[in-house]
Amino acid sequence: MQSPKTVRAAYDEVASQYAEKFSDELAHKPLDRELLTRFAASVRPGGAVYDLGCGPGQTTAFLHACGAAAQGIDLSPRLLGQARARHPAINFLAGDMLALPLPDSSAHGLLSFYSIVHFTPPQLGLALREMARALAPGGLLLLAFHVGDQVIALEEFLGRAGRLDFVFHDPQAVSAQLAGSGFVDVEVVEREPYAGVEHPSRRAYVFARRASGPPGR
Repeated sequence: MQSPKTVRAAYDEVASQYAEKFSDELAHKPLDRELLTRFAASVRPGGAVYDLGCGPGQTTAFLHACGAAAQGIDLSPRLLGQARARHPAINFLAGDMLALPLPDSSAHGLLSFYSIVHFTPPQLGLALREMARALAPGGLLLLAFHVGDQVIALEEFLGRAGRLDFVFHDPQAVSAQLAGSGFVDVEVVEREPYAGVEHPSRRAYVFARRASGPPGR
């Protein structure tokens, strides 16, 4: 289990390299753009939308261009610096997905686009309950992640020495965790990897709505 401190330090060290590598990634991923566009259109008009683990802000900016009132949240101060420099019209906040800097029921849309990749299943359960707390009843969540049951342990990440674990998740298990965390209307979309563009792993995108009752336990 990786601590937020470990993950933050890793991304702080490679913030500029990461921003260069991923700032235009959506240009090569048509299904990702389609699903993000659908997400933005499905949130209540004018409702607050937060991109969790936003990194240098490429997905936040895409949602903003779709007309969503999107803001970004990230753990890494240096990645936030990259996001603010690249997208000065958008608000970016420092925050941990396990303790979001948001009042209860204040968000109408939450996006976690490959930002659960450092969470073990128990950590993911905590994060989903925190998302349910922050979402208003009926609010929309979209998760994206690598499909599988493996953990890829990198000893070097974008030229930085030091271990960083990337956790794959089972869509059925994630769906069950969502149902137990106060979410309904769970829908899973999967795709094969885009060859030559990204890591060769199957991808899952999971939509869910915050239930009208209190969050699950």
